[in-house]
Amino acid sequence: MVVGAASSCYASPFCTFFVAACMSSVSHGGGGRSRRRRQLGGQCSGVSGSGSIQALVSSCLEFKPCNHYNNNDKGNAFSSNSVSLNRKQRRLNQATSSSGGAMAVAMDMEKEATGNKKLPTEQRRVVVTGMGVETSLGHDPNTFYENLLQGNSGISQIENFDCSEFPTRIAGEIKSFSTEGWVAPKLSKRMDKFMLYLLTAGKKALADGGVTDEVMAEFDKAKCGVLIGSAMGGMKVFNDAIEALKISYKKMNPFCVPFATTNMGSAMLAMDLGWMGPNYSISTACATSNFCILNSANHIIRGEADVMLCGGSDAVIIPIGLGGFVACRALSQRNNDPTKASRPWDSNRDGFVMGEGAGVLLLEELEHAKKRGATIYAEFLGGSFTCDAYHMTEPRPDGAGVILCIERALADAGISKEQINYINAHATSTPAGDLKEYQALAHCFGQNPELKVNSTKSMIGHLLGAAGAVEAVATVQAIRTGWVHPNINLENPDNGVDTSLLVGPKKERLNIKAALSNSFGFGGHNSSIIFVPYK
Repeated sequence: MVVGAASSCYASPFCTFFVAACMSSVSHGGGGRSRRRRQLGGQCSGVSGSGSIQALVSSCLEFKPCNHYNNNDKGNAFSSNSVSLNRKQRRLNQATSSSGGAMAVAMDMEKEATGNKKLPTEQRRVVVTGMGVETSLGHDPNTFYENLLQGNSGISQIENFDCSEFPTRIAGEIKSFSTEGWVAPKLSKRMDKFMLYLLTAGKKALADGGVTDEVMAEFDKAKCGVLIGSAMGGMKVFNDAIEALKISYKKMNPFCVPFATTNMGSAMLAMDLGWMGPNYSISTACATSNFCILNSANHIIRGEADVMLCGGSDAVIIPIGLGGFVACRALSQRNNDPTKASRPWDSNRDGFVMGEGAGVLLLEELEHAKKRGATIYAEFLGGSFTCDAYHMTEPRPDGAGVILCIERALADAGISKEQINYINAHATSTPAGDLKEYQALAHCFGQNPELKVNSTKSMIGHLLGAAGAVEAVATVQAIRTGWVHPNINLENPDNGVDTSLLVGPKKERLNIKAALSNSFGFGGHNSSIIFVPYK
């Protein structure tokens, strides 16, 4: 903490010195230093010209000198390091003073850049204009949501591998999946399934949003980004590499490292589309998708992007994935009745059911969407993240982290709790998690007689890092259709659970004013995002 704070104190002087050094290298001679000057000049070639140097200086202006440190006293947390830090400061001061006239020019440019800062503008609005899914209940948003409304379960016996020796042998496994027309055959053979789900769902979201080749040609590719995360990444690719290594490293797939990392899905999709805007992945366990969606919206709000593909993907129904969660004692063992296994808030629940797939939203800046005549499904209003800071897998007993997350999401969205009348809960069918989330929801919204809460996981299981995105699709579909899907298998509600807040065993009509979707992950990661009808 001390090191981080201290380093930020010196970022601004360092940047100023760096620019001055670059300028000195160009303007001063010196026989013995010519090679060093050429090297430094080469490094700074990207900032040649006053406009470019000004841009570099401007990029450093976020890191202002740390007043907290400069004003510290003996009782300050930084005081123990003040001697070494002051020594560093003196060295920087000596270095900067030696730059002479170049330093004066750089300082003048810094002042000019400070004076030219952009004035705040009206906040850009973010809307949903396309959706794509790969799930055990369908491969497009309409089929997927219609199955949810009918109360159909996508939980079944695992068929992808022999799991007869495992105590859990059921999952929300995708039985039929094709990449034809979406991913090149050669890549389809090499990639992990999490990446294939991601690529197909991402491209389907574009198609759903009416983004044809002609429309794409009009996009500013520098302001189009991809932020699709994964909790587990390419586990099968990596596991296969370990098995190959037991024979010889020569047997290992050369793609095993890049195709196992969580960021490569977003990267491959961006390469395919030529999108050069924000591109990375976030991995916060089962809260991954919500983190990606909120960060994508913030990129649009800040003007860093006009269009973002965002969401999550996971494919962990493989021996190592199943075995890992079995070892955690987290999974249901209701093998003889798979469709009844996932039962959020029911007193007979015995753990969650693994699922797999991907969900992707096409988020777009409102005016950008209107200009191209896009169909607007809903508006993204805001969200928040917090951390329980309590336990690796167990929820915080007092629910403080979840409550804080919801309250901050409401504040970010600029709405009151009374306006929320639909919640797509995280509710995974675990003994502790379901009840703690319900108590937090009752605390925040319990006085709202219009409120309805459901759990998509009762039908498709827990898609881990993809769960939040698939549930965001379900939330947007609820806003579009005016129907909320049922909670299936809720036969004996847990003690303290008021079923009047929960959607019953059949779909229900609901005119949604504002909808909240929760996702929580191992490590105490909490996330809440809010959608409203577009008006």
